[in-house]
Amino acid sequence: MRAAAAKIDARTPAHRDRAVDGLRALALLAVPTGHWMLGGFTPAGDGVLRNASPLTSFGFFAPVSWVLQMLGIFFLVGGYASVLSYRRHQGPAGAWLRGRIARLGRPVLGVTAVWAVMIPVLYAMGVPDTTLRTGSTLVIQPLWFVGVYVAVTTLTPYCVRASRRMGAWAAAPLIGTVAVVDFLRYGPYAEAVPSWLSVLNLLPGWLFAYQLGVCWGEKRIGRRGGALLLVGGAALFAVLLVAFHYPASMVGVPGEARTNSHPPSLLVLALAAAQSGAAILLRDRIGRLLRRPALWAPVVVINLSAMTILCWHQTAMLAAAVPGSFVGTVPGLTEAPDSLGWVLARAAWLPVFAGLLILIGRYARGFEAPWGKVTKTRRAVAGLLAAGFAVFALGLA
Repeated sequence: MRAAAAKIDARTPAHRDRAVDGLRALALLAVPTGHWMLGGFTPAGDGVLRNASPLTSFGFFAPVSWVLQMLGIFFLVGGYASVLSYRRHQGPAGAWLRGRIARLGRPVLGVTAVWAVMIPVLYAMGVPDTTLRTGSTLVIQPLWFVGVYVAVTTLTPYCVRASRRMGAWAAAPLIGTVAVVDFLRYGPYAEAVPSWLSVLNLLPGWLFAYQLGVCWGEKRIGRRGGALLLVGGAALFAVLLVAFHYPASMVGVPGEARTNSHPPSLLVLALAAAQSGAAILLRDRIGRLLRRPALWAPVVVINLSAMTILCWHQTAMLAAAVPGSFVGTVPGLTEAPDSLGWVLARAAWLPVFAGLLILIGRYARGFEAPWGKVTKTRRAVAGLLAAGFAVFALGLA
């Protein structure tokens, strides 16, 4: 392992920004960890599983979501990396965008097409329809992120122009837009506001951290700006929680009328600002730490498998939970997440889920590579399968 780590370190270009890669890896690992720890199942007998969350029983568990909700960091480093890639690109912006979108789309098409084939097979093997729908919902839920990420990536040229014209202030209109929408949907006139209005927060809510990343890559944010983001974001976060009674959880809680993440509320942007500020301030320290080959090698492996981790981590959990549902009530796996014992047992399952994800990833990583030899017919079939799975997972069939 030391030799492999040293080899990876030696092959790393000198200009590679190790701190940014390290932050991306940290944000990536937070996704499966958060879904595995903050999501569970309620058994209903005969192998039937339904979604459940420990946050329903343990409100004090909400601060864990503040740590595990690191999409702000992901969009920050995404904006930073995109502006560097865009600057290096020789040719029209359209070609650059097509390349970036293809890298995101291939793994999504792969996982949804595979699941479309698996559903009838699993049903024939005796897995209940309810369990299949539960699993399909879990698989497709993280993929919303890819659609949003494609949208903000498409706006990269405009983000660059805004950064060069306004500096870090280019992100201010985005947080202002979210604040206005939040006031309308949660303020004194909320009853007169249509429910669809919250959707207006979707793009500016996630574009905020991406725009900060573009400004960071354009050298329009330094340590002083990072300190202002950290302090200002933390202060706004505290005010929203204490004075305006925003939900404490950064993820949706079953039964709660309000949610912070779907679409993002102002609390999500406050957390993203604080996380972004901390990342900017810690960049040099993280970079020095990752000069050690033993620490740098895992970062490289995680980044090379980014989309595989995102697309397949719920499948890894289901690979343990679905067979377990036929055994009975398995602590931390198919047991209702309503006790502290469940929390401890679920933590013990994390290495199992990680091992299953590594095993699945050995085969699924092929979806991240260019599909140069795949015929148009096969691509069309994969597209139809993916569309069929989406219809099933969204409850439209």
